[in-house]
Parts: sequence; C-alpha cells; structure tokens
Amino acid sequence: MTPDQVLNEFKKAGALLEGHFILSSGLHSDVFLQKALVFQDARRTAKLCKALAEKVREEVKQEFTAIVSPAVGGIVPGYEMGRQLGLPAMYVERVEGKFQLRRGFELTKNQPVLMVEDIVTTGLSSRECLDAIREAGGKPVAAACLIDRSGGKAKLGVKFVPLASVKFPAWEAGKLPEHLKGTKGVKPGSRGLA
Repeated sequence: MTPDQVLNEFKKAGALLEGHFILSSGLHSDVFLQKALVFQDARRTAKLCKALAEKVREEVKQEFTAIVSPAVGGIVPGYEMGRQLGLPAMYVERVEGKFQLRRGFELTKNQPVLMVEDIVTTGLSSRECLDAIREAGGKPVAAACLIDRSGGKAKLGVKFVPLASVKFPAWEAGKLPEHLKGTKGVKPGSRGLA
C-alpha cells in the first residue's frame, strides 16, 4: 500500500481529524489520527496489517518469534500482526509509569521480538516498549507501525518499518503557529501528559 492509500483508509473511517490536538508525545498538532475508528472495523484493520506484515517480511531479514506492542494503542495492530504472521502477540502496560509485561506474558532469554505500534510521532512510547522487551529478556530485532507521522525522523535504535511515513506538523506548546494560538487543545490520545 502507498502512503496515500493508507491515509485514505483513515479518511474512509473518519479517523483523519483536523483541529487543535495535544498528542501523546505532548506536542500540539492540527491533525490527529484517531486509530480507534480504524480499529473498530476488523476488515479494514486486517487489510492494513496484512500490508504491513508483507512489508515486514520483505524488509526484516532477522527471524522473530513474538510480537510485543505498547498498550493501549498498539494492542489491536499487534494482535492482528500476530494473526497475519502466525505468532503470539503480547503487550506491555504501564505500571507506576513504566512499561512492563503483565498478565502472564513472558519472553524467553534472547527471544527475537518484533515490536508493533499503531502510530509513531516522536518514538518515545516505542523506545520505552523496546526497553521493556529487553528488561523481560527478549531481543527486539525490528519495530513496525501503521503510520510514522515523524516523516522518518523518529529513531528507535532498531530497524523501523512503517507502512506509511508522513510528516504532519507538530509543535511544542510554547511555539504554536498563529492558527492554533488562542484555541484550546484536546487530548484524544491514551497517555495523560500535560
């Protein structure tokens, strides 16, 4: 799938929103991708994840035997990637602010893992998830996501395979453009940052 085709799936789901948003990263943007509206449609999610699984198979040369995703946003695409690739899918959750495997999920020592995200902006949650995989004994070999909204600027420290890479502008709170100054930002994401 091309980036335009991926974004079109978000548009068809009503998930490409415009306004003033505070992203999970803490940055402000006039575009928000409400992936929950995409993920409510199992066929659309399967279509996107099938394309991502094919891209991962082409680009990741190392073997991996499990999928691990960060909660909450990565759970659905992580599960679907596990289904597409025939692998177990687990997720990490925040405990006292730090990601860790829970609910009986375990990795064996040096188990090769593909980390799967929904959308990457700065890469912070992805890097935290990769750290949690290492702390659980696993070995992250690559990361994948549906949309990299950093336009390739996010650095994760492992091979990174986005289905689509786009550059939506995002600004720090003190550096808002004129069209966002004086408007109230909303936080539709899952992480509560100020």
